[in-house]
Amino acid sequence: MSFKSLKIGKYLIEKPIVQGGMGVGISWDGLAGNVSKEGGLGVVSSVGTGYYEDKAYAQKLVSNRPLSEANFYSKEGFDKIIQNARKICGDKPLAANILYAINGYGDVVRNACESGIDIIITGAGLPTNMPEFTEGYPDVALVPIVSSAKALKIICKRWQKRYNRLPDAVVLEGPKSGGHQGFTYEQCKLPQNQLENLVEPVVEEASKWGNIPVIAAGGVWDKNDIEEMLALGASGVQMGTRFIGTHECDAHDNFKTVLLNAKKDDIKLMGSPVGYPAQGIVTNLTHLVEKREGPAIKCISNCVAPCNRGVEAKEVGFCIADRLSDAFMGNTETGLFFSGTNGYKLNEIISVKELMNKLIQGE
Repeated sequence: MSFKSLKIGKYLIEKPIVQGGMGVGISWDGLAGNVSKEGGLGVVSSVGTGYYEDKAYAQKLVSNRPLSEANFYSKEGFDKIIQNARKICGDKPLAANILYAINGYGDVVRNACESGIDIIITGAGLPTNMPEFTEGYPDVALVPIVSSAKALKIICKRWQKRYNRLPDAVVLEGPKSGGHQGFTYEQCKLPQNQLENLVEPVVEEASKWGNIPVIAAGGVWDKNDIEEMLALGASGVQMGTRFIGTHECDAHDNFKTVLLNAKKDDIKLMGSPVGYPAQGIVTNLTHLVEKREGPAIKCISNCVAPCNRGVEAKEVGFCIADRLSDAFMGNTETGLFFSGTNGYKLNEIISVKELMNKLIQGE
């Protein structure tokens, strides 16, 4: 089966593979730039850009961590990441993943537009007002992440009524993805919520609004998985975890080693200050949190609105900004290492070019 290119707005993605946005610092310029260069769609994460280049762009630090959302997210750091990715991929399409749940969402979207990003992908909530923040940038393609046909319908109705526009594509994420889920613990296990059972109803809903391309995500690992999703009606796939196993991935080598060493039973759903379960690897942090002996929760960075300045973090036993940042810096004692359910299959570190060839041509 030969793969058709993927069209998102005015942009043509040669290979229908979108690299998932992974923060803090897992998909920045190194990974995203090279994925776009090799014909996929590279996606830079906007999360935690105050940590970029050893916190060079964070103006204020407390306990050596960026203070408040104004420093945890650095506009200058984000712009530098985008420009450095551009040096790698040139004028090929480049995307940014911007979480709807972050503090200052609208400002970050505007910053991405100003920095010349082509496509914006948003999950972690229903971005019903996303087009509001891209006014004046008609060429920027908008791609919400949903977990059901109902969610897509709500977004389309509101966007059409308020802004007279529709999504340029939609990412449909099933419960095998790494990081935060769009389902509760119980919903993650239901047959009807598995990706293979979600694609057709979402494609059907998308067709009612003018054949919006559907990009299937969550558990997609190899060429066979890609072929399965395309056969069900998806126009492309999004893959995150597998791209961690590349030399160009911006993750610390220790992060890659944690993933290489993970067994199937090590990857589990866990509580999160965001309010929905997150999928990751059981590590030393997991055991500390279970015993309520994890690192102190100080809410220095005030990263996501649902956490309510550390209230929810104290409920679940860890600060997500601090622990993801520790993973980015390679701290295996207190780092939080997100992974999709298939992360245990990773057994080598290869180049982005080699991986893209494997995905298109087969193992």
